[in-house]
Amino acid sequence: MEYVILAVVIAVIAIGAVAGLVVNGRRQKQLPPKSEAPVITRPAEPKAEPTAAPTAAPEAEPGEARVGEQAAPTVAEPAGTVEEVELPAAAEEAPALEVPEPTAGRLVRLRSRLSRSQNSLGKGLLTLLSRERLDEDTWEEIEETLLTADVGVAPTQELVDKLRTRVKVLGTRTPEELRGLLHEELVALIGADADRSLKTAKHEGGRPAVVLVVGVNGVGKTTTSGKLGRVLVADGRKVVLGAADTFRAAAADQLQTWGERVGAQTVRGPEGGDPASVAFDAVKEGIAEQADTVLIDTAGRLHTKTGLMDELGKVKRVVEKHGPVDEVLLVLDATTGQNGLVQARVFAEVVDITGIVLTKLDGTAKGGIVVAVQRELGVPVKLIGLGEGADDLAPFEPGAFVDALIGD
Repeated sequence: MEYVILAVVIAVIAIGAVAGLVVNGRRQKQLPPKSEAPVITRPAEPKAEPTAAPTAAPEAEPGEARVGEQAAPTVAEPAGTVEEVELPAAAEEAPALEVPEPTAGRLVRLRSRLSRSQNSLGKGLLTLLSRERLDEDTWEEIEETLLTADVGVAPTQELVDKLRTRVKVLGTRTPEELRGLLHEELVALIGADADRSLKTAKHEGGRPAVVLVVGVNGVGKTTTSGKLGRVLVADGRKVVLGAADTFRAAAADQLQTWGERVGAQTVRGPEGGDPASVAFDAVKEGIAEQADTVLIDTAGRLHTKTGLMDELGKVKRVVEKHGPVDEVLLVLDATTGQNGLVQARVFAEVVDITGIVLTKLDGTAKGGIVVAVQRELGVPVKLIGLGEGADDLAPFEPGAFVDALIGD
């Protein structure tokens, strides 16, 4: 029994010795990496000096916190350099403002666009009047030509009667005589003596002139407002734009873009906000900025919705708390012809229209609408649109208009 116990004790001692050797062997295997660590750290110590810090940072082991801490300030410096490079780009000067074309004689410069689309009126009349024999059939054709051009029944009859009388008196009808005759009668029909000036000058007390632009959707009203702003700037006015069309998406953005191109400030409100409030604030800002003119673009009012027309009247009443409105310009699409007269009648009942702006006149042969709308409202056409360009809105000049219709 004693021998057995002794054998067990010896076996336990042997197993412990073997286990100790194994553990010691494992520890010895782990010692080389630990002994190598100082070897890596020692050459890295000189790299911790300020002059060598930038190059030491990428080579150092993650455990070298001291070296990393010294390199941190030098890493931040390049970031500062990047900011300095970006600063000039952020502080770039705004692009130069556009200089609108002078409005004087602008219609003469645009006459080619008008003449191309109006040949059926002017040239057609000249062709008919040049016939050897002006019988009743010819005069009926002349009447039909005028009516097709939307001159209107009463003005057409008036013009035909005058032409008949003058042709009889003249006796001879050379091309030059007929052109001169037709020119005189058309200018008289349009009205050469009408006051077509825009009241956009600042009042004596310093209050800016206020111009309301009204019209139904689709006539190019906001675009016309932007072009009108250019017209006023070209005439030397300091302009503030009021984006009171708060119902149509992007209308305010569109008007603001027009203003920025010529340096005109735009006052706007939230989408769907109160148009009268925006109009009121625009005039208030115009007074504060000592502007010459405040130009207010109103929402496109459908003449079939009485509620919207009432709101337009509200806009005008609210603006007049600052003082009288100087101009109310009705924008009409010339391509709508006689339908535009229906719109004109309804607008005239809500606000006192002082002038007409005819757009898209270059794209229609219905130039007679100039005569018809003036007769209907008793107010003059003051501006006409003759293209898509920024400076294609021109003050209306009867003589130049007729010249474009019948040619030189």
